[in-house]
Parts: sequence; C-alpha cells; structure tokens
Amino acid sequence: MTEHVTSLKTYTLVFLSLLALTLATTLVATIDLGSFNVVMALFIAVVKMMLVALFFMHLRDSTILTKVVVGGGMLWLAILLVFSLADFSTRGWLPVPGK
Repeated sequence: MTEHVTSLKTYTLVFLSLLALTLATTLVATIDLGSFNVVMALFIAVVKMMLVALFFMHLRDSTILTKVVVGGGMLWLAILLVFSLADFSTRGWLPVPGK
C-alpha cells in the first residue's frame, strides 16, 4: 500500500478556506434572510465538514470500503434529518386537546 503525502500548500489552502467559511457563517448570521438563514448555515457547515473529512481525515486517499462506510453514515444522518424536520414541520396540523 502506497502512502499519499499531502503538501503543506494544500493544507494551508484548506485551512484558509475553513477560516473564510467560518467568517461567512458569522456574516450570514448577522443578515436577516428569514428561513433561508438555516439553509445557508447548513450548507456552509456541510462544505466545512467535507473539507475536514477529505483533507484532514484523509478520506480523499482512503480505500473504497472506508468511503462506503462514510457514505452510509451520511445517508443515515440525512434520513434522521429528513424525519426530524418532517416531524417538526407537521406538529401544528392536528389540534391538541386542552389548548
């Protein structure tokens, strides 16, 4: 098995990108975009997560099995988020006795 070495330039660019995305998260939080604030914050968080996973956790150079396991974990997270958001968005549809 050959070992892949990532250059210092790549790590520096990823680090600067993470700093820029953190600044973007802070700026988006100060702007009132309505319900779009959550969408933007989650999008930026996913991009930062992918940068960390691909470069700092070396997922980019890992085996197929590792990528499948990570993909399965991401799929499970997506399922949990979809069902949680569906539950949250439909809570007011039925009247609650006593209210």
